Amino acid sequence: MSQDPDYYRTVSLKLSEVFNDIGVNEILILKTRRMFLLMETMNTSTARLQGKNISTFHFGSQSEGSTTLGLHSDTDTLISLNEFNLIQDWSEWQPGRNNLLMIQDETTSPGYCLLQCLSKDEPLPLPTALLDHLPNREFTVSRGKVLLKNRLLRDTAAAGQVINGPAESLQGRPGYYDEDFVPAYHCKSWPVEARPWLLQQGIGRWPTEDMKRYCETTGCFAVPVSSKNGRNEELEWRISTSQAERCLMFSLNITQLRCYILMKMILKTFINPQCDGVLSSFMCKTVLFHCIQNTHSNNWVKSNLLACLMCCLTVLQNFVRKENCPHFVIPENNLMAGRISPHNKHEIVEILKNILQGEGRALLEILTDNLGRRLQVKMNMGEALQYYLTPAQINAHISAEQLLDIANSVSINHKGLLEEIQHNGNAMVHVRLSDYMLTLTRMYNREMGLNSLRKSAVRLLAPLLSSSLGSVIASHNIYTTRSISPEALDLFSVGLNSDVASGRLKLASALYCVGDMERAEFVLRNTEEKYDLNTVEPECTCYEHPKYYLRQGFKHKCNTGNEEVIQHTTAFCVRFLQCEICCVPEELQYEMFRSTQEERLERNEMVDYWLDWAVVDSLPYLYFLQYKTYGSFQRVADQQCALANLVTTIETEQNLGHKETALNLLGQCMEQENRHADALRCYMISLNIRARNNAANFLICRLLYEVVNMQGPALN
Repeated sequence: MSQDPDYYRTVSLKLSEVFNDIGVNEILILKTRRMFLLMETMNTSTARLQGKNISTFHFGSQSEGSTTLGLHSDTDTLISLNEFNLIQDWSEWQPGRNNLLMIQDETTSPGYCLLQCLSKDEPLPLPTALLDHLPNREFTVSRGKVLLKNRLLRDTAAAGQVINGPAESLQGRPGYYDEDFVPAYHCKSWPVEARPWLLQQGIGRWPTEDMKRYCETTGCFAVPVSSKNGRNEELEWRISTSQAERCLMFSLNITQLRCYILMKMILKTFINPQCDGVLSSFMCKTVLFHCIQNTHSNNWVKSNLLACLMCCLTVLQNFVRKENCPHFVIPENNLMAGRISPHNKHEIVEILKNILQGEGRALLEILTDNLGRRLQVKMNMGEALQYYLTPAQINAHISAEQLLDIANSVSINHKGLLEEIQHNGNAMVHVRLSDYMLTLTRMYNREMGLNSLRKSAVRLLAPLLSSSLGSVIASHNIYTTRSISPEALDLFSVGLNSDVASGRLKLASALYCVGDMERAEFVLRNTEEKYDLNTVEPECTCYEHPKYYLRQGFKHKCNTGNEEVIQHTTAFCVRFLQCEICCVPEELQYEMFRSTQEERLERNEMVDYWLDWAVVDSLPYLYFLQYKTYGSFQRVADQQCALANLVTTIETEQNLGHKETALNLLGQCMEQENRHADALRCYMISLNIRARNNAANFLICRLLYEVVNMQGPALN
């Protein structure tokens, strides 16, 4: 086959077609990057609302769009802790701040530094005598300097998290990608070691001068991990230029990205399983950067993909032979130092040699994303298999995952803001939520572009907070005047389009509790009309639970737009703080008191704080409120229809986050129907789902007491 003079061109074009089919195309990549940048902006904005001086960054393959469904790349999140002023020069010292000086000496490895603590009052080192008053877990004295240790993370890892280098890793969660959280300190100035890179110019004239100028403005991070061969295991911090590297990745064309993905597939298929995983995707990225810098830019076209891959694999092979992969920005930092044993070195060189000599035949053996079989079909070497996902299905699946990530981020940030204020009294919650809304409004007005990420983040966060604030005010109104003020109704109105249902259900719930049944029924009917059962996905982040399937209608809708689509395709769970209790029907109020004193002592308050709220999925709550509202009108047929819909939802909707709460509401409806055996059955099923911290424990006791003391039919 390689006798064909057009062999490389033909294979390259067919490979490019395969990549387009499996979702590695310009449109999806740009969409992916926007989604991750939006989540960054949302998380950082929420932290600012909470008064936390941190910034969130998403780096790595997922945020770059340099992965595929089959690679199962993890998500890398860097948390920049901004309480320290990290400096490289004494002129950057700031009075009143916690200043840390990045220092390098004969003991530090290239690309690594020590962090020396400085005085807040004057630009001088912190006296070593002060260490007597500081916890030794964080600081130590070495060679007359007070240095910050890099082991903070290891001492504070939460339950269920694994320490992986500098990261806390969440691994093995069904339905979730693995996620690495890396803490870091940011330095505004460009690393001293990387300054020569700003002056270099390769054959490819890449990176451009504009890109380098931008990279210089991003500064660097100090990440808490030492080098493999470092002499200061507890004291070295890695110098990271992740923001600059992301700029470089975002500048790549589609062929360069596909070449990088192919290298990762080769690593996963042929090298790492046999060689203890010693080569990393970051090494592949570094190889790619070196190749782009040292080749003419017109080489990187779709018809030349295979030749570009061979070039990269040749460079990787040379790096392995020399056991030296120079960091692209700080070349003195050898990414392979101390990583490759003689046996693995020989194995890797031989594997790469065989792949290079085979001129790409090895690609036919790649199982990831069925790449090998898809290429065979494109080359007329095999028959198409019907069970492959089509390009349209893959594009829709990727878009759906991205939009779920955005919805997930909105829900998590809303939950985090409520956590911050949950134990305050009604008046203080009112003040804090009002402050949040005012700050978001200012953020929105400061942004000039209509499509700016910050404006989009505010548009997603503000409606949920507005509904919460409206409900807090309405609860106080109902308690004091048995009415709902115009202010509360205006806030409910702003929150109506947070998603398909939750904002409307907060309003309907308040109207029901104040006795305005006609308006409550109107809002509920409007909500039911908007809730397309073939499209809308429930979205709950109160605790981790996998989604079992995604509706085809949801996938189709997600393929048609960006983040605004979640307002029409997702239904957040409905959350009520205890200070909103007057907006909560009696049947749902029990959820606020679901934990016994013993259970409360055993809870992990880092994650279980929401158990003190009333939280319910939108769809079952819609049908429950309809059941109650139609009952007040004595519209028996409509009431029984709502009850049947509630039963069907609980039985058939697999993605509910609070099925036990829905069962508790259903059980109480059954009690009102005098179907006591069915009510008990609901409570027992609820307990099978969540045995502890479940209001069903109380509801069963109440039910049995009433049945024992009633004159009517008993349980049977």
